Amino acid sequence: MNPPIQGQVVAAFSRQYIVELCDGELLPCLTHGKKSEVACGDVVEIQRISDAQGVIERTLPRQTLLYRSDAYRQKLIAANITQIIVVVASKPSFSDELLARCLIAAHDQQLATLVVLNKCDLLEATMIARAQLEPYRAIGYRVLELCAKENTSPLRPFLQGHTSILVGQSGMGKSTLINALLPDAQAPTREISTALNSGKHTTTHARLYHLNRESHLIDCPGVQAFGLHHLDFGAIEAGFVEFAAFHGQCRFHNCRHTHEPGCALKKTEQEGKIDARRLKLFQEISQNRC
Repeated sequence: MNPPIQGQVVAAFSRQYIVELCDGELLPCLTHGKKSEVACGDVVEIQRISDAQGVIERTLPRQTLLYRSDAYRQKLIAANITQIIVVVASKPSFSDELLARCLIAAHDQQLATLVVLNKCDLLEATMIARAQLEPYRAIGYRVLELCAKENTSPLRPFLQGHTSILVGQSGMGKSTLINALLPDAQAPTREISTALNSGKHTTTHARLYHLNRESHLIDCPGVQAFGLHHLDFGAIEAGFVEFAAFHGQCRFHNCRHTHEPGCALKKTEQEGKIDARRLKLFQEISQNRC
């Protein structure tokens, strides 16, 4: 048997993957067994079984892993990323619960974070969206406003030196953003379709593009839910970064910050020192992680 070849997963189609080899070749690969634990961005060892196909034998240790889960299953999103970019829009309105969940998952994996407010050419709707995002700005999250149809150059400096993933609900303009950042993106898409001998694979778990040698961008389909069943209460609490200053100040060490007397967070919210909607989001998410 030939020695294994190393490469990086750059696209995922159900249990079929595209692995980019060191020389740039895109090789379709399968995994052993019915259950796959491979994510876009993984560095893997493969065994070539023909000129046109390989088998993934092993996944090398990951630096980070972004995934979502419910009580029954987990869905891998991307591996070895360093930054999550959550794309929201002025219109249609976005879910601040989904935004909060993405930021909790990012905090758990110690990822850099950026919120992009798209469609800022819609002035009235932008004012409403900007107000909705103000609590995030106030606690230190970076928020970038732009219109992907007109100019994406403000985003480019934030991408340098990172392997970033774009996450967002359907309709937020993420595809427009990708096409503007990567005008040649359709070329590797066609190449991947050719490698798979099919033009029907249009929806992937995630797809990785190279911006330059140091900067990479992963796109994934729009998400309407982001389950956090794999995180415990403490990890979700830690994901609300503004709560850290009040940690340990509740009367009861196991306070859930809902109905308990002597809750420091409820007292602080009543004093206007933390955002009421953020506390409500924490209560909802910690009670229903799925």
